[in-house]
Amino acid sequence: MPEPHLQISPSILAADFANLERELGRIADADWAHVDVMDNHFVPNLTLGQPVVEALARVSPVPLDCHLMIEDPDRWAPGYAEAGARSVTFHVEAAADPVATARAVRAAGARAAFALKPGTPFEPYEDLLAEVDMVLVMTVEPGFGGQSFMDDQMPKVAAVREAVRRRGGEIWVQVDGGVSQDTIGRCVEAGADVFVAGSAVYGADDAAGRIADLRRLAREACAGHRTA
Repeated sequence: MPEPHLQISPSILAADFANLERELGRIADADWAHVDVMDNHFVPNLTLGQPVVEALARVSPVPLDCHLMIEDPDRWAPGYAEAGARSVTFHVEAAADPVATARAVRAAGARAAFALKPGTPFEPYEDLLAEVDMVLVMTVEPGFGGQSFMDDQMPKVAAVREAVRRRGGEIWVQVDGGVSQDTIGRCVEAGADVFVAGSAVYGADDAAGRIADLRRLAREACAGHRTA
């Protein structure tokens, strides 16, 4: 089995919203910029929307990974792909027709993904793997940055990874929430390969150095897990 392509996706939710172009420049060494879109309905917070994503896509040195924590993603998700996001994640809890939504996102030119809140089991949605490029397992309750990592979500990550192995093909497994130098190894061991880190990156004086640290720790955990 080839070594997975481990990817770091810093969340700009922890960035300085008054200077987002500069803040994107701080993470130029990352694989993605994770953009949290919240509507104050699906989650109790309000962030930014499609016009801002379109502006960010014009200046970002890395592709945008949009996480839609919004109601009615069936209607809105394809527009984020059209705005320039290279990956668009919607929540299955909010989608009326997740198959059609995933297909519409892909048709608009982006990778499609679905997300699971901590209380949402994976098994009812396993058949959706045929329609997506990534599954996001939330390791905090969605809505706010800076929350504590939920270890009890690691079995769900492992279940997603095992289902991906059984199915075959390349589907990424992303974790989002409380990912740091202390927790990234556990995520790797459970089977994740894309890591959203907000405060851990933007809270560091040297964001590029922190990205390098996280990538090194992920690779070390992967190597140790493969030889264990």
